[in-house]
Amino acid sequence: MVTFAELVAARAEDDRVGLRFEDAAWTWREVVAEARSRAAEIPRGAHVGVLLENVPEYLFWIFGAALAGGVVVGINPTRRGSELAADIRHTDCAFIVTDASQARLLDGLPLGAPVRLMDEAGVPSRRRGAGGLAGRTEPGREDPLLLLFTSGSTGAPKAVVCSQGRLADIGAYGERFGIGRESVTYVAMPLFHGNSIMANVAMATYAGATITLRRRFSAGAFITDIRKYQATYVNYVGRALAYILATPEAPDDGDNALRVAFGTEASARDMAEFARRFGCQVIEGYGSSEGAISLNRTPETPPDALGLPPEGMEVAVHDQETGLECPRAEFDGTGALVNGDAAIGELVGRNVRFEGYYNNPEAEARRMRDGWYWSGDLGYRDQAGYFYFAGRDLDWLRVDSENFAAAPVERIIARHPKVVMVAVYAIPDPVTGDQVMAAIEGDLTPDELGNFLKRQEDLGTKWAPRYVRLVKEMPLTATNKVDKRGLRKEATATTDPLWHRPGKELRYVPL
Repeated sequence: MVTFAELVAARAEDDRVGLRFEDAAWTWREVVAEARSRAAEIPRGAHVGVLLENVPEYLFWIFGAALAGGVVVGINPTRRGSELAADIRHTDCAFIVTDASQARLLDGLPLGAPVRLMDEAGVPSRRRGAGGLAGRTEPGREDPLLLLFTSGSTGAPKAVVCSQGRLADIGAYGERFGIGRESVTYVAMPLFHGNSIMANVAMATYAGATITLRRRFSAGAFITDIRKYQATYVNYVGRALAYILATPEAPDDGDNALRVAFGTEASARDMAEFARRFGCQVIEGYGSSEGAISLNRTPETPPDALGLPPEGMEVAVHDQETGLECPRAEFDGTGALVNGDAAIGELVGRNVRFEGYYNNPEAEARRMRDGWYWSGDLGYRDQAGYFYFAGRDLDWLRVDSENFAAAPVERIIARHPKVVMVAVYAIPDPVTGDQVMAAIEGDLTPDELGNFLKRQEDLGTKWAPRYVRLVKEMPLTATNKVDKRGLRKEATATTDPLWHRPGKELRYVPL
């Protein structure tokens, strides 16, 4: 049982390339030397806020904090003004590391911490020396290493604690995805979020693989980068695969070194299409920065299911009001969920490893109740035990006294080949309950959507959208998850093209 600091220190004499960024490269020996230089500037237990894009400095400060027994706070650059300042003050940052391109976001804000301006983001000047770590107590497995804000797609972001031991243990999972000494991993998802650190950097560090960084995600540059770096592994989150697939396909897309793409929240269609187009294996899982519940696909997992929990972890679906376990899902001959009102509940877990939220006991209390961790995500479970995602805890809809969740409706609409992305949400019905509204990113006509939905035998009788909004770009959080808050608030008050279904027939007309 090791700490993440020990994984970093183990690379100190390693002359294999450990990091690549644009046209620069560092051996692992150089990476550790850079980390030790930063570690000398971090007092034991100090919180270092990092406001940077995916640049080498970010990794050097994470590794440096690990060696020093400090904590890196991943600051979300899409937050603004008072909310950004509140994130920094809430996490008690001793100082903020940023560069000129990001520092303007902090101008005039009451941060309660000094700002250290790095060289312009990119290739930093090489530092020398091991740093002043002599005589320091080695950090322990329970010592916190990261504070990672949740995406905030359903409420105020919370700072998730990740310890030295948890990150080290996550690193060992890389073997399941074929990450070894010769692997090259590609990091384009933001480093302030747990996905890139846990599902890429930690695993690559454990294996001594080569980490390649892209400053920020670009769907258009994806295959060019994969070829340039000969990347064998990539992590993703949210709708990243959908955007990559929306770029024009080329006959030689499969001519690359990529072997595995691992992530969360891709549709079954996108997973299959990505695997076909780029000649790799796509492995979908369910997890969060909290790390409390994990669901993994097996070869027998149904296409739309999340999978099963690992051995030793108890996961269930509980009713949010009664706290009791929900009955298993039932499907008709077309595959339609027929008891969603009863079967859909909140995904909960027992025997989980939840290390808490920093300085937020109220949020912790909401998560841990009666010995169960309540995820805030909706789901259901089939007769064979496989779990399915049904949306966030705000994704319930009630139409004509029938309750159902948004995610199954989204999965059906997303089958249309012209739909890049879809978000389904409730807007108030003028009489009672909700009406179904869908925001769609894609180039299709009202008749195409209506005729397509007529052919979907598993579309519930109340599920078809009453209103459809065509968006040029789906609103996303910084981690590529659909952000429905603005869509719900605007409802039909938009200048975007809007369609309406005036009657029971699946026919849409422009509004």
